[in-house]
Amino acid sequence: MDFKNKVIIITGASSGIGKSCAEEFAKRGANLVLAARKYVTLCEITADLEKRYGIRALAVQADVSKEEDCQELIKRALLTFEKIDVMVNNAGLSMRALFNELDLSVLKNLMDVNFWGTVYCTKYALPEILKTKGSIVGVSSIAGYRGLPGRTGYSASKFAMNGFMEALRTELLHTGVHVMVACPGFTASNIRVTALAKDGSSHGETSMEEGKMMSSDQVAVNIINGLAARKRTLVMTGQGKLTVWINKLLPALADKLVFNHFTKEKNALIK
Repeated sequence: MDFKNKVIIITGASSGIGKSCAEEFAKRGANLVLAARKYVTLCEITADLEKRYGIRALAVQADVSKEEDCQELIKRALLTFEKIDVMVNNAGLSMRALFNELDLSVLKNLMDVNFWGTVYCTKYALPEILKTKGSIVGVSSIAGYRGLPGRTGYSASKFAMNGFMEALRTELLHTGVHVMVACPGFTASNIRVTALAKDGSSHGETSMEEGKMMSSDQVAVNIINGLAARKRTLVMTGQGKLTVWINKLLPALADKLVFNHFTKEKNALIK
């Protein structure tokens, strides 16, 4: 796919993978509709991308957990650009707490953002993407293939996203619409800093060594190259691929390896 003059919607575009995807798409000549809750930050990003790359970019304040915000996002995109080629469902929220100790509102919050946000945006963008035979992307996680301790809500939301995208891909098999699930491994971003604690408050610090992780810029390049090649699924990092395969072939061993891995994070929840 040549992205020049394509219209790309990206949720969660104010930081991390979403912001990096916006930069990479802009480099390739795409016009952008960027959505997030932080409107001032989005406006700064869109102005910068327009100036540096000569593309057109629209900032839309949206909370993807609200259906009406997602519907308005798609409406604003069409009013400005009159078409949609790619819907990148990237907005996401994480958590770090043992299920036995957390408030159930934390799980509901994660499902509302990670799963329902994807459903809402896809629902309203799909009629236009059918016209352009474009793409729908879900930025999922290895946690969507393998449940992770201390991340019950995050894993559940990503498993739900993966199932939704797989079913949708099958429904759209003969329509020309491309559906891709991108599953980064651990990525250096602010997702662990903003992760919810057991009471729903933000942790405010990372629990892992960010410097050893794949950068959000690398993840964005992988996603956009995969999109250009119209790939079905992207599982990134050797650790991520190994985790998926061990979990399929030797699930009991995967339990032990994952448990041991998470005993080594900062202020480990399991010991």
